[in-house]
Amino acid sequence: MVGGRGPPTAFLEPKGDPGLFGPESIAWKVHADFVSMMIGGISSLVLQAMHPRALAGVWDHSTFREDLTGRLGRTAFFIAATTYGSQEMAQRSINKVNAIHQHITGVDEFGRPYRATEPELLAWVHITETFSFLNGYQKYCNPKLTIAQQDQYFKEMKMLGEMMGAKDLPATLAETHSAILAYLPELHYGARAQSIVKLLDDFPTHALSKPLLKLMSKAGFYNLPDWAFEKLNKPIPGMIQRSVVTAAVDLIAIPIRDALKDGVAAHARRRVSLAEH
Repeated sequence: MVGGRGPPTAFLEPKGDPGLFGPESIAWKVHADFVSMMIGGISSLVLQAMHPRALAGVWDHSTFREDLTGRLGRTAFFIAATTYGSQEMAQRSINKVNAIHQHITGVDEFGRPYRATEPELLAWVHITETFSFLNGYQKYCNPKLTIAQQDQYFKEMKMLGEMMGAKDLPATLAETHSAILAYLPELHYGARAQSIVKLLDDFPTHALSKPLLKLMSKAGFYNLPDWAFEKLNKPIPGMIQRSVVTAAVDLIAIPIRDALKDGVAAHARRRVSLAEH
C-alpha cells in the first residue's frame, strides 16, 4: 500500500532508547494499527485538501498526483520514525521535513501567498492528522479509549507538532474539535481539492489490490466528520452504509494485522526491552 519492503531492523537500535514517546504512550498504541492509520491518513488528506493554502504547497512542490504510493510511503515512514524510532532517528526525520518546508513557497489558487513554515498551515495539517488517526483507531480498531487517554494522545502529539513549527496546538480532544471548526471559514472545495479527492477515491494501483484499496478509501471517507460531507457535496453516510464498511474492514484487517504483527512497533518494543537484559 505504501511501498514498504523488508523487516524494519533499523528500529532495533540503539538498545534501550525509548524514542520521543516511549512504549507506554497512547501514540504507540494508536499508531501500531496499520489498518486504521491508513484509513485515518486518507481522511486527513481529504481535510487538508480543503484548505487552499495548505493544498497549494502539495500542489506546487509534491509528486502526490503522479506518485500517490510514494507520498503515502514517505508519510508512513515519518510517522513510524517519529513514533517508534530512536530519539536520533526521530529528530533526523523532523529536521529533514523542516528543512524541506523552508523552500516551499508560492501562491494558492486565489493568488494568496503561502509558506509551508507558517504556523497556521502547520497547525491545520497537524490537527487534521491527529484527529483522523485517533478517529480511525476508535472506529476501526479499538473504541474503548477513555477521554483521558484520548486527551493524552493529543498532548503527546502536540509535542511533535510544535517540534515541526506549529504553535499553540490543542492538547485535548475537545480543544482539537474546536481548533478544527475554527478553520471552516477558510476551507474551499474547488477544482484542485476535487482532483485530490478523485485520486483518493480511485486509488491508483494494480488490479489485484484494487478492491482492498477501494475499501480503505471508502473507510477513509466514512472517517470524516459530518460537516465535511456538506463541503464535499456528498450525503452523510447512513448507519447501514457505515456498518457494511466497518464489517468489511474488520474482516480484511485480520490477515493484514497478522502479517504485520512483527512490524515496526514490535521491533521498537524489542529495542526498548533489550535495556532490561
